[in-house]
Amino acid sequence: MGSQPSLVIGFDTTRTQAALRTVPECRGELGQMIASFPSGRMTDRLSAAVPIDSFLASLGSLAEWPQPESVVWEDDFRLLVSEMLDTAETADRLLNGTPTETSVAPEGVPALLGDAWTGSLTPFQLRDIARLLSVGHGANFSVPGAGKTRVSLAVFSALREQGAVNRILVVSPKSAYEAWQLEVRECFSSPLDVQVLGKSVPPAADILLLNYERLDRALAGLSQWLKAAPTMLILDEAHRMKLGGAGVYGAACMALGPLSRVRMILSGTPAPNGAKDLENLLSFVWPGHGRRVVTQAVDGGDLAHASQVLRPLYTRTTKAELGLPPVDLRVRPLSMPPLHREIYDALIGKFSPRAAADRGDFEAFGKAVLRLLMAATSPALLVGGSTRYEPLRFRVPPLDVPEGDSLAALLRKLPDYELPPKYTETLSIVSANAAAGRKTLVWTGFVRSITSLQALLAPFQPAAVHGGTPDREEELRRFREDPDCSVLISNPATLGEGISLHQVCHDAVYVDRDFQAGRFLQSLDRIHRLGLAPDTETRVTVLTAMGSVDDVVSMRLAEKLEFMGSILDDPEVQQLADPEDEAPMAAGMNSADVQALLEHLRGRPA
Repeated sequence: MGSQPSLVIGFDTTRTQAALRTVPECRGELGQMIASFPSGRMTDRLSAAVPIDSFLASLGSLAEWPQPESVVWEDDFRLLVSEMLDTAETADRLLNGTPTETSVAPEGVPALLGDAWTGSLTPFQLRDIARLLSVGHGANFSVPGAGKTRVSLAVFSALREQGAVNRILVVSPKSAYEAWQLEVRECFSSPLDVQVLGKSVPPAADILLLNYERLDRALAGLSQWLKAAPTMLILDEAHRMKLGGAGVYGAACMALGPLSRVRMILSGTPAPNGAKDLENLLSFVWPGHGRRVVTQAVDGGDLAHASQVLRPLYTRTTKAELGLPPVDLRVRPLSMPPLHREIYDALIGKFSPRAAADRGDFEAFGKAVLRLLMAATSPALLVGGSTRYEPLRFRVPPLDVPEGDSLAALLRKLPDYELPPKYTETLSIVSANAAAGRKTLVWTGFVRSITSLQALLAPFQPAAVHGGTPDREEELRRFREDPDCSVLISNPATLGEGISLHQVCHDAVYVDRDFQAGRFLQSLDRIHRLGLAPDTETRVTVLTAMGSVDDVVSMRLAEKLEFMGSILDDPEVQQLADPEDEAPMAAGMNSADVQALLEHLRGRPA
């Protein structure tokens, strides 16, 4: 082998992975060593590739190499690894309570921002800026409305004054672009060049915005952009990459992270599904180190202790600190009518004699959890309409259920026989709120449920927004400005982020929920955020079908909210895990009562 290196370590061609190349004599040794790196793989007989986070996390595996004296590191990769190790050392000092050389006090922040900074800052924002400047790389887990965008721009302004960075790459949902553009105009006296990523990466921009969906396709160009100048990389709504390297968004973020000079994540809901989410987020901030820190912190199961351990690595402004009055969250358990119950039980395998003949059909229906969630609201949603938007048309009063029909036949005609209790309850709540001059936001996860409620609630001139809505802005304008529009119906996937309704609406109803705790919290924040008057009463009602998948969803969401509230030391999030039960408003209403109410409402003066 002579003077030839036995192992060369550097970047791969995309600059997003470590590339290891050996000589024929050491081929077997490379294969054995790569097995020690999670996600590492041989790319040909003499070469291997390892994601940078995985490489840094298992750096000790290089000690297995039999000829360490002939290992060669390419200069730019050696510098990156050295910087990452310094970053990990800084994180360790913070976790141990040792002050860092870059520690900043809140009162010292204004002097660091430079003459171009003109944005006003609250005491909480000054505290958060000081913390983030002190840690170097950081996480801002403040609630919506706390000003995470402005805080990030202030950190950038201070770092630019120091010469540490000179531009920002922001990865965010498209709905957040406007907030970044607006905050830049309000916070800097001289305009910054803010661009949204087009077909190619622009060579010059002070702030470059792109959405998570485009990240993977633009990876090569972005890695070169990060290399070309010292850049701050910000992930806005960072919980979108909570799968880490296992997801497309996360893998792209993890690849780009080490190439940036400063990394920051923003999320009001950083751990919607438990510790694994937090591990992946902090792995982005501290490659090769963040995952281990979280794992060790939560390993003993004492979340209060884990919260104190991790506290130096992030900042969070809570709703209580912002002076927001608490949410009044209540759950209304509802009984299914007999036919609804029979069909639902058939879906989960409890077959009645009538269902036995149709067993194959119901097993096909019951395979997907989403279908069970639909069935808990109304099994009629499982039957395809002429289009995916066709509403269910309920007969009021309903017909009697015929004795001889099969369960499958009854399912196809279910709107003739039953009005779902959740819809009856929603009608009652919206009606009572409208009579009191209060608007209602109704959440349901399914498009046909949205359109069905839109038809049922027609007397209240409802606005509705879903993925197929042609003019979403007009619907939102009508809900905000038209006094006759008393209800907005939408799903959290469409409206869960990026809009504010707290100026006009203080009541929300969840017809159904899924297992995504982060999405639930985000949707709550549409009507409960900074700007509410201190005496505002925000009322949220969750409707559940007793003895259904809704019970499982409620239990799992409670566990996730309890974890997130504990790990973030935020009692209000924990409180949401234990809502009070409440008697249904529509209790005692029969079909004739519902018919009378609907006729009364249809006759309301316009």
